[in-house]
Amino acid sequence: MDKMNKIGIMGGTFDPIHIGHLIMAESALSELQLDKIIFMPSGKPPHKSSKSISESDIRSDMVKLAIDNNEKFVYSDFELKREGIIYTSDTLELIKNQYTNLDIYFIVGADSILDIEKWHEPAKIFQLCKMVVVDRDNCNDKIIAMKEHLSLKYNAQIYYIKAPLVCISSTYIRNCVANKKSVKYLIPDSVNEYITTHQLYQ
Repeated sequence: MDKMNKIGIMGGTFDPIHIGHLIMAESALSELQLDKIIFMPSGKPPHKSSKSISESDIRSDMVKLAIDNNEKFVYSDFELKREGIIYTSDTLELIKNQYTNLDIYFIVGADSILDIEKWHEPAKIFQLCKMVVVDRDNCNDKIIAMKEHLSLKYNAQIYYIKAPLVCISSTYIRNCVANKKSVKYLIPDSVNEYITTHQLYQ
């Protein structure tokens, strides 16, 4: 029998990718001894207007630049190649059907796990993957209570990881750039240069 590959998946619009995303991924990689982390920019998320996010090639370029120096971080355009509204449950099902030897660990932040029952087909999500909750905001009690609730209701396998406190959001980065404030150390230098060169978020 082939060895199961332990693969972490980091999804999101990554508009832009920032240090918080990278710290979450590295924390999960180290804590759970994963083989790889796949960074998978979303195509057309159900909760966001396509007009409100940058073009897919721009977001892809920034992800590739951000993870270039880490051999355990891998870029995937799996979701970007799909058409229509993209649901996490459908993505996981397609990946599972295509790669039968993957043990998938889906990495989310605390805010996502608290809202996950509002996602499309949460039961299917928990059936197809293990959930990794990376806490950056010290919402310990809420997260632990939700973890217990989801474990009982969906038989979900949820791992809770503490990461260094880095309360950064892509919205904050975009607002800083728009207001001509420095984003140095909040995003990789290569991504900062890309944003400047392409005059993004102005």
